[in-house]
Amino acid sequence: MPDARRTDAVLLLVALVWGSSYLAAQTATAVLPVLVVLFVRYALSAVACLGLVAAGRLSDVRRSGGRPAVEGPSVGKPAAGKPAAGRPSAWWTRDEVRTGVPLGLTQAAVLIVETYGVAHTSAANAGLIISLTIVLTPLLDRTGHPGGLPPSFYAAAGVCLLAVGLLMSGNGFHAPRLGDLLMLAAAVVRAGHVALVGRLTAGRAVRPLHLTTVQTLVGAALFLLPASGGLPALARVDAAGWAQLLHLALFCSVFAFLAQTWAVQRTSASRAGLLLGTEPIWAVAVGVGLAGDRLTVLTGLGAALMVAGTYMGQAVERAHRTAAVRPASGHAPRPRPPEPSDTAVTVPGPGPGPGAAPDRAERAAP
Repeated sequence: MPDARRTDAVLLLVALVWGSSYLAAQTATAVLPVLVVLFVRYALSAVACLGLVAAGRLSDVRRSGGRPAVEGPSVGKPAAGKPAAGRPSAWWTRDEVRTGVPLGLTQAAVLIVETYGVAHTSAANAGLIISLTIVLTPLLDRTGHPGGLPPSFYAAAGVCLLAVGLLMSGNGFHAPRLGDLLMLAAAVVRAGHVALVGRLTAGRAVRPLHLTTVQTLVGAALFLLPASGGLPALARVDAAGWAQLLHLALFCSVFAFLAQTWAVQRTSASRAGLLLGTEPIWAVAVGVGLAGDRLTVLTGLGAALMVAGTYMGQAVERAHRTAAVRPASGHAPRPRPPEPSDTAVTVPGPGPGPGAAPDRAERAAP
């Protein structure tokens, strides 16, 4: 398989895995309390991430010939994701801790609302409504948008809001379901989280995997006490239930993180965002095909408008951002391949939205 097709296939697989996370979270919360599901997800993800970080440190030690950590001759911070000369990489740096702790807290807030939301609505609706994150994030993160966003972006946002109304209507216009309202709130909170990710990581040498590890540890510690009363219920979970939990923690989080980080270094940010943006389509396919979700005429129209609106908003925002950073000479900046520090600084969540920052394919975790 040619390299370009292999990269595209990996990104589509990540989008498919993320799309399946809504049904997996819904199934898991049907047999376990939401807080227990969140704690187990965080704990399993943290163990896996710690294992990967430990493997990286062991590799650094072997490359350095087993010498103790010493400072290199140069002064200043090493490049993101790379240890200083003559020393194995640290478990995490001060910047990674200072950034990871607050992001771990905001990420936990996102996941609480999301997981309660997906437990009270359909998997298809959850995957579509959370897509609002794509158009909400630029409204909260004005960096790169001097003078505000163009009218066409607000038109795309309006299309998405109309889509939400249709998705909530079900068989006819009525009071929205609790789960749909929670997913709408989750989209707003997630957009704020993604905007905060950009602000806190700007200008800091943070390694995506190490930052994610800090966040998963924060989340596991945060949910341990609230979930402790329900932990005995884990003994009654059958193999299918554990399969859902492992799928959420290892495939939707750790595997998707590694695969995305590998793939975005081998393609353009625009193409990565386009392919990862198919997540709500996969969420609908999984919901309809496996969960038996039904799309009425109104919800089907809402699904189509949501996908169209988010893609339109993504394209408009990216074009506006590119124009804003265009050099005075009038020539577009020379494109560069995305780096791990530019992308996926967090791992996917239980009902997360597609590349939340349209130009960087970021995604919140675990």
